[in-house]
Amino acid sequence: MRLYQRAMLKEITATAGIALGVLSAILLVTLSVRILGAAALGEFEVAAVIPFIGFGYLRLLPILLSLALFAGVLLTLARYWQDSEMVIWFGAGLPPSAWVRPILRLALPIVLIIAGLSLAVIPWVSRQKADFESDLSWQKQEDIKLTPGIFAETSQGKRVYFVEEVKEDSPSIGNIFIQSEQNGRTGIVVATQGKVQAMSDGDHFLVMQQGRRYEGTPGTADYRVMEFSHYGFRLDPGQLTQRLAQPRELGTLDLLRDPTPGNQSELVWRLGYPVSALILALFAIPLSVYNPRIGRSFNILLAALIYTLYNNVMGISQTWVSRGLMNAWSSQLLVHGLACAALAAAFWWRYGRPLGRRPR
Repeated sequence: MRLYQRAMLKEITATAGIALGVLSAILLVTLSVRILGAAALGEFEVAAVIPFIGFGYLRLLPILLSLALFAGVLLTLARYWQDSEMVIWFGAGLPPSAWVRPILRLALPIVLIIAGLSLAVIPWVSRQKADFESDLSWQKQEDIKLTPGIFAETSQGKRVYFVEEVKEDSPSIGNIFIQSEQNGRTGIVVATQGKVQAMSDGDHFLVMQQGRRYEGTPGTADYRVMEFSHYGFRLDPGQLTQRLAQPRELGTLDLLRDPTPGNQSELVWRLGYPVSALILALFAIPLSVYNPRIGRSFNILLAALIYTLYNNVMGISQTWVSRGLMNAWSSQLLVHGLACAALAAAFWWRYGRPLGRRPR
């Protein structure tokens, strides 16, 4: 790699790093204010604030990386033009294509990171967030049922809970009383202690220890008494709704195996993140051309307009895919094909000659 290329890549990396830090700070502050506000309204526990901020940041990290790369290339090359360094390099015989190869060398590793985040990490994060929200919702419901000193009844009225003590620093529950009805027989369970356990299939059980179960029919002498060391009750399965996985929670291979409109629309975004990041990094080359008569702000406004337009077109194509008007692959070809055509037109417009042609 030549000296001017190393110097340019070093400056682009530094500028992109600063841009990523600033964007991350803005995003974290925004997420913190929104999530803390929701926690203050009692929508979830304060202990869930940090996980929700982490989930939100990871979900938007590909966008931040793409923006930081775009800003790093644009601002660095714009400074080259403003300080007349680019004019010197062009006067020495360097064509516009001389900047394409080093920028691709810098952009490709970042694009691969974005692809990994988009195709593998973000679906995992979405699943973790959904499971976390489901657990919070379930815990909120069960906390109401297992309130110490209060008899709580299930929605069907077939089971009554009473606990004397719920320890805040541990999952243990003390002095438990449960009355239930099944097949016309009444059962009463008493235990000195127990705890709530979540199973791998999503069910929750109240596991009691060292207790007794009394079972019989009211008005008769047909009763049985059983002692147990461990006894489990499934907690109100009628109120635990089955949560269906959303397309954003499915793995990329699962989306490919089941090409429904919803899954294909999710695939549009996952594939669009890395492809758009690479195209925008190259777009910054012609957008950085500085004209003293217009000023530097025009290039920045034009870059912001192109970035917004690109993302809006991707969003429109995703809507078309979700409605079954086209599939994910034709959407990718249409959107990014138009972007590549606009990129070639931008190079021609700024430099006035085909790529790779050296000045005489």
